[in-house]
Amino acid sequence: MNIKLIGISALMFSMPFFAQANAISELEAKYQSQGAGSFSAAKGETLWTTEFVDSKSGNKRSCPTCHTSNLAKEGEHARTGKVIKPMAPSVNPQRFTKVKKIKKWFVRNCKWTLGRECTAQEKGDLLAFLNTL
Repeated sequence: MNIKLIGISALMFSMPFFAQANAISELEAKYQSQGAGSFSAAKGETLWTTEFVDSKSGNKRSCPTCHTSNLAKEGEHARTGKVIKPMAPSVNPQRFTKVKKIKKWFVRNCKWTLGRECTAQEKGDLLAFLNTL
């Protein structure tokens, strides 16, 4: 097999990982410029599993409500039933590769789960946790 072909194939398979690292680094820098401190995967995991009470319905929600406790598996949106691809970047290399998409889902999911937007610190902590999977 041609060495160039092997090199090109390896590069193509590694591209999502580089895009992921770049998107996460860009957002971490942005969140720190907004006043966040060092990010903690442990704090991100705690936030991920914390249950919040919806002020309108009284129902409890947490990130695993839709994404499940096993982030290597598909989830299902609690309200719409829509399938959610695995959150773990080790299983889904397209996760966390696009800044615009990450920002969009933070806004929607934080508001739905926490009842408010996440702080810069919370977003960074969540990314730190999710990037360990």
